[in-house]
Amino acid sequence: MHVHPPPEALWCAPVSPPNASSDLRPLALGELIDRAAMFWRAHLKALFTLCLGFDLLNYIAAKVTALMLPQMVAMLDTRGTGDPLTVLREMGRFMGVSVAAWALIIWSYWLATATVARYAVPTRLGEPTTPADGFRRTFARVGTLTGAYVISIGWSMGATLVLCLPGLALGGLGFAAAVSGTHTGLSNAASIALLVGSGLLLALAFLASTLWYFLRFMLLPPVVALENLGAWGSFRRSGELLSGRIEPGFMGRGTVRAMVLSTVVGAMLIAVSTVAGLPVWIVRLMAGGNIFDPAAMAAIPQTLLVPAELFQVVAQTVFTPLGIVVSAFFYLDMRVRREGLDLERRLSEPATSEPSSSVVA
Repeated sequence: MHVHPPPEALWCAPVSPPNASSDLRPLALGELIDRAAMFWRAHLKALFTLCLGFDLLNYIAAKVTALMLPQMVAMLDTRGTGDPLTVLREMGRFMGVSVAAWALIIWSYWLATATVARYAVPTRLGEPTTPADGFRRTFARVGTLTGAYVISIGWSMGATLVLCLPGLALGGLGFAAAVSGTHTGLSNAASIALLVGSGLLLALAFLASTLWYFLRFMLLPPVVALENLGAWGSFRRSGELLSGRIEPGFMGRGTVRAMVLSTVVGAMLIAVSTVAGLPVWIVRLMAGGNIFDPAAMAAIPQTLLVPAELFQVVAQTVFTPLGIVVSAFFYLDMRVRREGLDLERRLSEPATSEPSSSVVA
């Protein structure tokens, strides 16, 4: 039995052509990726236009952090002779800029995802839309998107803390063993082992929390872009669409399907990013020599490095929309499976050519 969302959760748009609704049905994962790839190829210019500005913003944020890194490394190399308070203050400043840049990059990616989703889903349903409509809708909802983003960050911080508890406990034991006053070889070895284990557990916890974050909130930008809900309503709605089971078997869970899609598409995009980044590494090797020497990397002329990095950004922007279209089509597929969106649209199509309204949420 299909459960329909409340009326206030729906965004109404003109009815799509009959062939669009008749083609709307639950898709296997392979079909979903295939249709997203076909859509990406057919609308490559529009998708590139939608994503380029956001990718350039991400590049600027990452570049500012990268330019600060050599200065931080040089200060740490002189920490034995420098002022400890100055070193601590500079480390705090660098960490603050890094966290701010990371938060800006994720927020910008969310904006890009919402913009592409607002263009891709109506187009997939055969409804008239343009890239400008995607920009207008997203920036009209930027406050809601930012609010939902802040909620997701707070939620993920709680999840990260829970995941870090084993590592923190192990680190506490290691620290207690180190300051216990017994400085035998066995005691020192035990404390070092505990601290190393704590570091590994914390690293795994941060990795797991990052992966969980992007998986849990995979559908949040499309929900914000396509449904008239507030920040908290969009947060809950995205979780409801993704949670639970949609068909029998292990692959029938929404989170498992999202994980498989993210893994497959992520591997493809990583491969593309690696190839697109080859000019940057060539410049670093030819102009800097030792890529593990921060001083040598800092000495590379930006007139050589920036063009190579911009080439990488443009090349990535060609392929980045593919992952976003997969996310948008996955949102549409979950609507079909959970709420019978395909049946609802077919039933709403009038026998005549008179206009009607249908759901595109």
